[in-house]
Parts: sequence; structure tokens; C-alpha cells
Amino acid sequence: MAIPTRTLGRTGAEVTTLGYGAMELRGPRVASSADAGRILNAALDAGVNLIDTSPDYGVSEALIGEHASHRRGDYFLASKCGCTPGWEHPADWQGPGPHDYSRANIVAAVEQSLTRMRTDYLDLVQVHISPSAETLEREGVVETLRDLQAQGKVRFIGMSGTIPNLAEHIRMGVFDVFQIPYSLIEREHEALIAEAAEAGAGVIIRGGAAKGAAEEDKRRANPVAGNRWDAWERAGLGELAEGMAPMEFILRFTASHPQMTTNIVGTVNPDHLAQNVRAQEAGPLPDDLYQEAKRRLDEAGTAPAGG
Repeated sequence: MAIPTRTLGRTGAEVTTLGYGAMELRGPRVASSADAGRILNAALDAGVNLIDTSPDYGVSEALIGEHASHRRGDYFLASKCGCTPGWEHPADWQGPGPHDYSRANIVAAVEQSLTRMRTDYLDLVQVHISPSAETLEREGVVETLRDLQAQGKVRFIGMSGTIPNLAEHIRMGVFDVFQIPYSLIEREHEALIAEAAEAGAGVIIRGGAAKGAAEEDKRRANPVAGNRWDAWERAGLGELAEGMAPMEFILRFTASHPQMTTNIVGTVNPDHLAQNVRAQEAGPLPDDLYQEAKRRLDEAGTAPAGG
């Protein structure tokens, strides 16, 4: 079997429904260089053909350059802009780093990404942390990215967007791709995913593995995530999964959104990668199961905004 592919909106690129999220390659406390080389090449060997990273993710970009640049033709490479060049994301950092959307900073960040990842071009550069349209206009962000496109350094431009600014970003009509958080325990953007796709954009899902399994230690570490996992239990999704492991059910639920293009999932564990690949190979949930899961989740209080 092979991982299914979908067209990434108006880019025309055919990408696998499972992408590799390289935030997990933040550094030695998360992944060693050897770990990074092993997991990146295992993902590519499994057929994954999209890698997503950011200048914020510590040594992630450098590790991609070291271990995967010799296979540059095998993957669609997405990074971010607005991040501050030279700022290293500590492995235990919570939240985004400093951001600056000026022309000088965006150009410097893209140049740094090209150097770190040992490539002449980035397939996609996404504006990071969902700044307002007012900020984008004031700083001339789109014009800067268009200039980088004209120079051949960037192929497509995107937005890593969230409520409350995402709807406005979609209406701007300038972004080829949107990266949007979504999973069965984080459905706030469900309708906006459809809106972005209907506008012709590709949709990259992040958080589509529901931030991992529902172990008690993760609940203690993150009470918000824990409260959302309570909805899984209230909805009775364990019995609805009909023998599927929770992570398989979660990944297949995400893939069932008809307008999502790809779901980026990060891991440094080859066994977890193999499990994720098998879940994607199995495809979306049967429609009756998907609709029943959404009905139960609605009743459990996870209806999307406007739902």
C-alpha cells in the first residue's frame, strides 16, 4: 500500500496526506543528529513527501539540511517567516519565539532557511503566528514574499493561521496554502478549513494527531488538553473506534475532513512513524463512522465555531 496523495490547492503539488512535522527535531534534548537522520530518511522511505519546519524550531532546519538535502527532489519543503534569524528555540520552550514581520527580517529568515537546509528554494514559506491583516499591510509582507518568489527563492506563499485572523486572511485571496490546527478534540477551525479550500488554497493540518495520546501525565502537564481529552471519553469514541487504536482513529478522523490536504505529524520514534503511515494508508474513516463521531463530539461539547 501507499500513502494517499491530494493536490495542495492552487499550487498543483501532489502531497501525501501524511506530512512530517519537524518541530520534534528541536535539538539534543529532543532528537540527536543520529535520531534526526534516521527519522527523516525513514519518513521519506515510507513515501512521505512533505516536510514542514520553521526557523523557530532550534536546529530543525540544520538537521534537515544535513540529513535530507541529498534527497531534495523527494519532498515538498515548507518553512515559516516572521521568525527571528539566529534565535534558537529551546527544547523546553513553551509558545512562539520573538517575531518581526519587517521586510529585512523576512528576507534574512528566508536566506537563513535556504542556507541551513542546503537548498536553492523553498517550496512554501508560511507567515508564522497569524498576524493581523493590518500588520501584514503595514509591513508589506505579501510584497516581500512576492519579491522572493520573483527571485526563485520561494515557490508559494502561505499563512499559518488561526482564529481570530484566519477568516480575514482567507478573504485576502493571496495565500496559496493555509496551515490550520485541527483534530477531533480541536474542531474550532473546522468550517474555516472548508472556506480556505473553497477559495482555492491548499490546507495543511497541524495538531491532527490531537497532540498525542491521552495519558494521565499529559493531562497533568496540560490541563486544557486534558479537558479536551475528557470529551473523547464523554463521546464514547473508544467503543466507536471498533478495535482501532486511539491514534489510528484520531489520524483517520483528521484525514476524513474532505477539504484537508495533508496532516503534519512529528515524531522521532520510528515505530510511531510506522503506525502513522499505516493509519494513513488505511484512509479516511467510513463516512457513517465519521458522521457518528462528529455527532457524538458535538453532544460532548466540541462543536466547531459556528456549529
